[in-house]
Amino acid sequence: MILPNEIFNERTSTLKCVVWDLDGTLWDGILLEDASVTVNPEIREIIIQLDQCGILNSISSRNDEKLALRKLEELALAEYFVCSQINWNPKSDSIQQIAANLNLSLNSFAFVDDQPFELAEVTAACPEVRCIPVREASSTLRRFVSKVELTTEEALRRRLQYQDESKRERARGDFKGTNEDFLKTLRMEFTISKAVAADLDRAYELTLRTNQLNSTGLTYAQDELLNYSRSEEYLLLMADLKDCFGDYGKIGLALVAKGQEIWTIKLLLMSCRVINRGVGSLLLHHIITDAKHFGVRLQAEFLPNERNRMMSVAFGLSGFKKVGSSKNIVTLEHLLDTAPTPPPYVKVTSMT
Repeated sequence: MILPNEIFNERTSTLKCVVWDLDGTLWDGILLEDASVTVNPEIREIIIQLDQCGILNSISSRNDEKLALRKLEELALAEYFVCSQINWNPKSDSIQQIAANLNLSLNSFAFVDDQPFELAEVTAACPEVRCIPVREASSTLRRFVSKVELTTEEALRRRLQYQDESKRERARGDFKGTNEDFLKTLRMEFTISKAVAADLDRAYELTLRTNQLNSTGLTYAQDELLNYSRSEEYLLLMADLKDCFGDYGKIGLALVAKGQEIWTIKLLLMSCRVINRGVGSLLLHHIITDAKHFGVRLQAEFLPNERNRMMSVAFGLSGFKKVGSSKNIVTLEHLLDTAPTPPPYVKVTSMT
């Protein structure tokens, strides 16, 4: 097990999205001056490698959007990019918009450009973003690729999942009605199951990648997770979500120590991709209902920090109250006087 502070420091170096300039960077000339621009084979290769290990690619380019998108299609690269910003705005504004659209922190971004001015502008406005001159892009980004410890099914599908999310957002923009009415149209299915050996790579990846909806920031090696999944003294749960647009995959994880009189939630996390889907507390509600059924007290360990305030809100809205603290860890408890019910717009299935 790695301590929370070590994990949160390590996460500051996690790369989740690379934003590419176009002219002189992704391709070798200026599109508006030469329609026959070509892509450097090394750049194409690293874009595909990033995609295959679950690191997203996007674009920030001051360019004609229709021409640029058409050229990307001709170059067989358009499918690899999400939430691109091709306009005449400052690059830093575009990168901040991409981060907002993807719901990712700027410190998980890298920006590649051939112009020192553009790199300096982004550095000044967004100091958290790693700015990489194009001549160093291949070698620098390969180091990040080499650090990816495992490639899960979710990593291979991550770009597709964000593209599905773009479809949802467009549908939401066209929808006339309340947000709850829109959520009903998604026909969401939330499934909770006990983790098995095949889930553990993804469970480990979730602990490394999830910051905002994360109770303690702890992470465990796959062999530790395997032991917990087989132990009668612990409950290791995974949550899956899908809707009419596609499969989000495994988006939640919980580790519960099952004492004879008290159950303790040691770790609870939910992918930030589902924050605006109203399902962030469903795994927590399932544990509350289980504890009430078995007649035990229910506590949770929580590490307050700047990143996981949303998890604090989730605990509070679910009925948890602070009952103690030790060092940096706060102990919360639920009185189990009420058992929460899922919202009407999502079907919850338990396979535990």
